[in-house]
Amino acid sequence: MRSLRTGLSLAALVTGAALLFTAPVAHAAGTPLRDLADAKGKVIGTAVTGSKLTGTYGDIAGAQFSSLTPGNAMKWGTVEPAQGSFDWSEADQIVAFAQAHHQQVRGHTLVWHSQNPSWLTNGTWTSAQLGSLLRNHIGTEVGRYKGEIAAWDVVNEPFNEDGTYRSTLWYDGLGADYIANALTWAHAADPAAKLYINDYNVEGVGAKSNALYNLVKDLKNRGVPIDGVGLQAHLILGQVPSSLQQNIQRFADLGVDVAITELDVRMALPADSAKLAQQAADYKSVVNACAAVARCAGVTVWGFADSDSWVPSTFPGYGAATPYDENYAPKPAYSAIAEALGDTATPPPTGACTAAYSVTSQWNTGFTGQVKISCSGASLSSWRAGWTFGAGQQITQAWNATCTQSGSAVSCGNASYNGSVPDGGSVTFGFNGSWSGSNPVPAVTLG
Repeated sequence: MRSLRTGLSLAALVTGAALLFTAPVAHAAGTPLRDLADAKGKVIGTAVTGSKLTGTYGDIAGAQFSSLTPGNAMKWGTVEPAQGSFDWSEADQIVAFAQAHHQQVRGHTLVWHSQNPSWLTNGTWTSAQLGSLLRNHIGTEVGRYKGEIAAWDVVNEPFNEDGTYRSTLWYDGLGADYIANALTWAHAADPAAKLYINDYNVEGVGAKSNALYNLVKDLKNRGVPIDGVGLQAHLILGQVPSSLQQNIQRFADLGVDVAITELDVRMALPADSAKLAQQAADYKSVVNACAAVARCAGVTVWGFADSDSWVPSTFPGYGAATPYDENYAPKPAYSAIAEALGDTATPPPTGACTAAYSVTSQWNTGFTGQVKISCSGASLSSWRAGWTFGAGQQITQAWNATCTQSGSAVSCGNASYNGSVPDGGSVTFGFNGSWSGSNPVPAVTLG
């Protein structure tokens, strides 16, 4: 739906601000999400930014997800910024990455009121000219990727909250049948691609989803090629609609597929353990609702890491909306998705893996600390250690771990190279910190 945010987080830009807190989580499931989803006949996807598909970001995108949605790369303003001048570079990059990682691609989006090029929105067009422009755009883009795109969000966000049609370039210039025409033109360009109408605030039964339901029913009755409905699911913490599964089912009963296309669950910042637990429950509820309906094709998260989320720039004061934190460490939401997809992995027995905190050196205003994680009778594929400082200490840097702090609460997760702790083995990470007055040793919990 919206632009994926790039760049540093607000927390990272504010000099001297407390680091964003990420609560301790259970170790990530050993089975990738895409394998769990495949076993259920579902797709698990993520929106991506092409330029970031390298390093840890690329590793996670390729390993965990079975479908990729270009966040911005296939929107009209990106692919045809000047009339007749095309830029397919990022879209091609994402498609190539997906093919190399045996993933589907969800095309997003062909007809929308936003992120259109200025030459289009500022033009003075007759209805015939506007229709020709839209038909040519759809034919050109869908035709370019014929056979390479599993599904297209053909029409995006056609309705107002009250269920009336949104006033847009397309509705005002072409009437409501711009939707039927767009679907027909997309089908002609690639008969094998699944064609969707995609919207937000249609996850539960209500005026807006009723309008979408009635539109899809009408299109089906008229023989217009419509294969699916996309429920974006940009949700607020604790507000998953109680009628979500019922709503998915009623669309499925019309003879179309349903997909959760842009899932995130935003919260008021800062994040804390209670909010992250609620977020995990919300993610699990959404994935469970999809898993319960045979014609729910799958779930796509709108960016898998908080560093790539559109939420903070669009909803000031809100964020932490995705399954991974800004350092690509899995949050409780990740484990919740895995559980909803059928993961049966269990954490190690209590006490089998432990974390020991020590102060290795100390001077008048600072100190060096160390945490050793050891396992006996179990092993870890990833780890996170957390503690609460009791005397105002502050971590200033860390090594062999990614550490975050909010107030007195500290959370440290494994680096990309030391998440595995074998039975009978150990790993150690260290950090520097500041102190004043006293420097008591805190108790450490291992997640």
